[in-house]
Amino acid sequence: MRGNRKRIGILTGGGDCPGLNAAIRAIAKTAILGYGMDVVGIKDGFLGLIEKRFTDISYQDVSGILTLGGTILGASNKANPFRHPDIKGRFNDVSDMAVQNYRAMGLNGLVCIGGDGTLSIAYKLHKKGVKLIGVPKTIDKDLKQTDTTIGFDSALITATQAIDKLHTTAQSHHRVMVIEVMGRYAGWLALYSGLAGGGDIILLPEAPYDIKKVCGAVLKRNKSGKRFSIVVVSEGARPKSGKMVVRKIVNDSTDPVRLGGIGEKVAGDIENATGLEARVTVLGHLQRGGEPSPFDRILATRFGVAACEMAAKKDFGKAVVLKAGEIKGIDLGKAVVDISRVELNHPVIKTAMAVGTSFGI
Repeated sequence: MRGNRKRIGILTGGGDCPGLNAAIRAIAKTAILGYGMDVVGIKDGFLGLIEKRFTDISYQDVSGILTLGGTILGASNKANPFRHPDIKGRFNDVSDMAVQNYRAMGLNGLVCIGGDGTLSIAYKLHKKGVKLIGVPKTIDKDLKQTDTTIGFDSALITATQAIDKLHTTAQSHHRVMVIEVMGRYAGWLALYSGLAGGGDIILLPEAPYDIKKVCGAVLKRNKSGKRFSIVVVSEGARPKSGKMVVRKIVNDSTDPVRLGGIGEKVAGDIENATGLEARVTVLGHLQRGGEPSPFDRILATRFGVAACEMAAKKDFGKAVVLKAGEIKGIDLGKAVVDISRVELNHPVIKTAMAVGTSFGI
C-alpha cells in the first residue's frame, strides 16, 4: 500500500462480453480522478485472485478502451476459489488463500464484474471478509434484480443482424432457416432478437415446444405463399417431454454443462415432418464478441461509476443494478438468489403473438 492511498481491485469473471472494458474504465477513472485511489487489476477473474496475479492500472491504461470488446484483464468461466482443481483433477476449497491474497495485495475493496456464477462466488467471498461490490454483466440478461445487464444489448444487436441476413438467403432458396442463439435457462436473447428480426417461430427454454405446432406454423406459411420461415431457438430450448441438448460436460468448470445442438434437432425434425429443406446457423461466441453498443457503453459506465462510489463510501456487500432507469445498490445476496426467466404472459410475448409469431406451444 502506498502511504495512506486507498487501493481498489477489479476483476472480470465468467464469459466475456462487450462492455467489460467500459466498466473497467469507469471504475478506474472514477477511483483515480474522484478519490485519488490506486487501482489494481486482477488477471483472469478469480484465477488471478487464487494465484495472486495482478497488475497496477493507470489512467493511461484505461484511456481509449471504452469501445473495445472483451476485457483487458482476461476472464475465466472455470475459476472458483471454492472448487479449484489441483494437478490430479481433485477439487479443493482454496477460498482462504484467495482471501489472504486479497489482503496481501493491500486492497481496500474489490469490484467483481460478472454474471450469476461470478456474483454468487463474490457473495461467498464477501461473507469470508472480502470487501466487495458486484457489477452485473451477462448476455443472457438473467439476473432478476436488475432490468438489464452489461452485454445484453450488444449481443441482441449481433443476433438481430444475423437474423436479418438469413432472411435474404432463406427467401431466395425457399428454405427454413433455424438460428440458434445463446440462452441456457432464460430466453430473453431469443425473444428480443426474434421479435426484432422478424422471426416466424421463437423457441424458449421457458416454454417447451410441440414440434407438431412448430411444423404446423411452417406449413401454414408455406401454403399461404411464404415459402420460407425463420426459426429462432434458444440453446436451452427443449421439446415437450424432452430434455435440453447437451453438447459436452466440462468437469472443471463452475457450470459443467455445455449446451448446443438444439438447432440441428429442430431443423432435422422440421425436414422429416414437412419435407421442406432446413438449414442451421449457430451464432455461438459471435454473440460475445465485437464492440459494445452505445447503450452498453453508457450502462457499463454508469455501473462502474456507481460501484466505485459505493466502494469509496465503504458500502460493501452490494451489487449495482438498474431499476426504472436509475442505478441502485442492493444486497449482493439478494442479487443472486434467483435468475430472471421469460414469463409467458410477458408483454413482449403478447406483442410477438399479436403479429403472428409462433412459440410452438
